Order: sequence, then C-alpha cells, then structure tokens
Amino acid sequence: MKRPGGQEQYSEPLQFQFESTDLTTESAAYIRSHLKSNLSVEALARFARLSYRQFSRRFKAAFHCTPAAYVEALRLDEARTRLCETRCNMNQLAASVGFGSDDAFRRAFERRFNVSPTHYRARFGAPSPTRKIRSPKATS
Repeated sequence: MKRPGGQEQYSEPLQFQFESTDLTTESAAYIRSHLKSNLSVEALARFARLSYRQFSRRFKAAFHCTPAAYVEALRLDEARTRLCETRCNMNQLAASVGFGSDDAFRRAFERRFNVSPTHYRARFGAPSPTRKIRSPKATS
C-alpha cells in the first residue's frame, strides 16, 4: 500500500512504484518476483516490449539507477533477509537470489554492506539449532 498525500515512502520498492507508473514499474515488480531468473537488461527489455537502449533510458529516468544496479540491490536485500532467517549454505543462498556463483555474491555483499555474508549471519542471524544460548546465572 502506498502512503497517501505525498507522504514519504519508506519501502524502497514502494518508493520506486510511487515515482514511476509505466512499463518500468511493471518491470520492477517482475524483477522482485523473479530474482532467480535471467534479469539481464536484454531480458528485461523483452519483458517490457522495448528496445535495449530505450528500456535502459526509461528505467534510469524512472529509478535513478541502472537496471543492473537495481537488480543487484534487490538481490542483496533478499539475501540479507535470508541470511537472518535461514541456515542454508552460501552456495544455495547465492543461487536462490540469482547470483551466478557464491564468489560473485560474496564480493557484491561485501561491497554493499562492508561485511562478509558469514559475519553478517553470525551477527544478525537466528541462532543455529546446535548453538546453545547461555542464560544468565541467577544470583541470590
């Protein structure tokens, strides 16, 4: 749901929807729901029924970033969520959000968040079932 009356959109995807109302908006929704798919500019241009160059120009005008940067940002945000919620290995996680390799995923993650995915999970992820949480000792 969008905030009415020109209020600030706090959700990045909703903010993008608010700023654009043409085929690029449909493309943004498509990207979000198909992160694992081929999301090259060529594939997105075909989806939007535009030429490569026309799609790139319209997308950049609407979202103030390139399609590739937008796709990477959404993939990394989803990966960050999954790092906190799941215990799958990095290869599975990278593939599940559309990265071609875990190495490409790790480099992109570190570039964006300045921390490795492993360290991010250790700091913000749910405790693993084998890891015990110490309870404070009762004092009498």
